[in-house]
Amino acid sequence: MTEQQPYDLVQQYPHFELRRYPAHVLAEVEVHAAFDRAGNEAFRYLFNYISGSNTTRQKLTMTAPVIQESGTSEKLAVTAPVLQSGPLPDGRDGDYAVAFVLPAGLTAETAPVPKEPKVKIREVPGALSAVARFTGNGSAAAFERHTVALTGALQLADLTPISAPRFARFDPPFKPWFLRHNEVLLDVKES
Repeated sequence: MTEQQPYDLVQQYPHFELRRYPAHVLAEVEVHAAFDRAGNEAFRYLFNYISGSNTTRQKLTMTAPVIQESGTSEKLAVTAPVLQSGPLPDGRDGDYAVAFVLPAGLTAETAPVPKEPKVKIREVPGALSAVARFTGNGSAAAFERHTVALTGALQLADLTPISAPRFARFDPPFKPWFLRHNEVLLDVKES
């Protein structure tokens, strides 16, 4: 079974969960692609890194989710899904950071150094995050739909988002679409 990023459940709401994620370390790759292709374009670099394409040839445990988000690497946070942030309108190509959360216990200093320059290691501070789970294919349209719903639910709960949305994928692409576990995450302001 794939290791999942740990978190503490703070509160359960009707349409989302409020979770506290601890500080963690990511291996991430930035790509310029359409939202729906970004994960595939980054995956082999990340997979090669955890399979031993690093200076110590150390193999690392695969974690879930894979995380994807828009923009630059200053915005990721979460392990055991693949995370991606919001798609650009009209399916245009954009810049996305796609990341694997590294196994608990590793720091930026103790993580193996990647051989591939596209792979960057980055520490992410802990955060309070609102998380909406959904099943399905994790397309740009599904991500947008669930992001809008989560944003509305946060307004009703009087919670203020403080980050760009992130998209987390937990399952391999060969798993039937209707069985896949996906999540939208938004960091929220501490009350």
